Amino acid sequence: MTANNVLLVTIDGGTDVYEEGLEAIQSLKEGESVDRPARLTVPNEKVLGEIFNERTYALLRVIREEEPSSIRETADLVDRDKKNVHEELTRLEALGVIRFDDDGYAKRPVFPYDNLFILVSEANTSTHRGRG
Repeated sequence: MTANNVLLVTIDGGTDVYEEGLEAIQSLKEGESVDRPARLTVPNEKVLGEIFNERTYALLRVIREEEPSSIRETADLVDRDKKNVHEELTRLEALGVIRFDDDGYAKRPVFPYDNLFILVSEANTSTHRGRG
């Protein structure tokens, strides 16, 4: 497995949280080699949960395993409304998680990575214990 085949999702509460991840993802999209995995950094656990939830995992699994030829077919495979699936896939594309390939008049969603890793380090969690 090479770093180019991996999307690494991390949590960082800094002010410019998406820049490094989006730059690496854009480099991969342009066919450039990157010495590190593509990286998407989110500001906190709440945003992580909004992006990667049960519906998202179902979409990514279907895209990877079934290779649907369109957004409509993807929606049918997950038994969801086409409009909602389109909105979610468009958001995932904007974040660099998926891409769309033109297939005639249809947009075929593609998960271009072999693996997706979500790294939540102890330093990034917001669990505080009080005394008393």
